[in-house]
Amino acid sequence: MNLELKKRISTSIVLIILIYVSIFINLYVSLLALIIISILSWFEFIKMTNKIYSVKNEFVANLILILSALYLTIFSGISYYIIAIDKIYFSYIILICALSDIGGFVFGKTFRGTKLTKISPNKTISGSFGSFIFAMMPCFILKIIFLYTGIYFLSFANNLLLNLMICLFLSLVCQLGDLFISYFKRLSDVKDTGKILPGHGGLLDRIDGIIFAIPCFGILGYLLNYLNY
Repeated sequence: MNLELKKRISTSIVLIILIYVSIFINLYVSLLALIIISILSWFEFIKMTNKIYSVKNEFVANLILILSALYLTIFSGISYYIIAIDKIYFSYIILICALSDIGGFVFGKTFRGTKLTKISPNKTISGSFGSFIFAMMPCFILKIIFLYTGIYFLSFANNLLLNLMICLFLSLVCQLGDLFISYFKRLSDVKDTGKILPGHGGLLDRIDGIIFAIPCFGILGYLLNYLNY
C-alpha cells in the first residue's frame, strides 16, 4: 500500500475515532472540541493568508481575518446544533467526507489522467470521480441495512435517490473545500497549512472538506425539513 494512502487512511481513522468519542461522551465535550478545532484551523488559515496579503494589502488581510473567524464560528455553531439534534447525522457527514477524500486519492493515483485544475496540479478528473464513488458507499450500506432489518438510522435512509444526492452533494462540497484551501496554499507557496499533525501537515489539510460540508449539510437539512422530506 502506498505510504501516502496509509497516511490518509490512518489520519481519517484517528480523526473519526476522536470525533466520535467527543460527540458521544458529552455535548459540552463536543462543543469544546469544535472550538479547539475552529481556533487551530483559523490560526493556520490566517498564518497562510498573511504571507499573501499582510504586506500587499492590509485591508484584505484584516477582512480575511474577520470573515474566516466568522465562518468558523458558524461552522462550530451548525456542527454543535447537528450533534445536539442527532449525533448519527453528524457521524454520517464525517464518514462521507473521509471516504470522499480517500476515494479521490485512490482513483487519482491509480488512473491518473487529465488534470482537474491548475489550482492543485495533483488533482485529476479520475480522482474527482473516485471521490463521488466512495462517497456513495454509506448510502448503499444504509439501504441494505434498511432492506434486511427494516431499521433506518437516518430519516432519509430509505429514500435511495435522495440519499445518493446528499452523498454526491457533500462529496462535491468537500472537493470544492479542498480546492479552496489548495488555492491559498498555492498563492502562499506552502505545501501544507501547518505542522500540527507530524507527517501529515496541518489540521486544515485533513479537514478542509469537512469544514465546508457541515454548514452546507445544515442548510440542506433545513431546506429538506421545510419541504417536508
